[in-house]
Amino acid sequence: MTNETLATIKMRRSVRTFQAKKVSEHNIKQILQAANWAPSAHNQQSWRFIVLQDEKKQALANLVTNKANDFERPTSALLRMAARSITSAPVVIAVANTGDLIKHGMDLFKVKKEMGLDFFRTMEIQSSAAAVENLLLAATSLDLATVWLGILYLIKDEVLKFLGEPNGEFMAVIPVGYADKTGKGPKKRNLDVAARYLS
Repeated sequence: MTNETLATIKMRRSVRTFQAKKVSEHNIKQILQAANWAPSAHNQQSWRFIVLQDEKKQALANLVTNKANDFERPTSALLRMAARSITSAPVVIAVANTGDLIKHGMDLFKVKKEMGLDFFRTMEIQSSAAAVENLLLAATSLDLATVWLGILYLIKDEVLKFLGEPNGEFMAVIPVGYADKTGKGPKKRNLDVAARYLS
């Protein structure tokens, strides 16, 4: 592709094993800045990025491994695989929602409390998901590899407490580093199947 942005999107892969090569502080800040540039509902930017390295990163991997014992296979196996990815990567970036949009949104819109909580929680998730995608693509553009460890949602309360965000909401844990090996990526559905046009 001649368009650099589209080429980066197509090139992005989920990578679970990494080289023992450090990621520079400059590159970490670049991908965090890209995440922070994401669109957010009512521009509340209700996200927090937590960077883990060295001992703190390994402590998170140990937590995930220990919690894997509470689950049956294949869930326990997936959690252990996530822990290995965390250990392998030189840096891990976690993302949590702060709840700020939920708090302010209830003042902005006069809706029933139950509807408002669901509405603004969904918008916080959408906003943070956009930030995570920006982060993944920015990393790819810098020849870095990433993986979004969705399985950790099963232990989200423990992860949030570990991250020092007990009042937030879990969004993502993303190992970042240089790929040990890169596959071709999964085959995507044909666009004719995935898209519909209405006139």
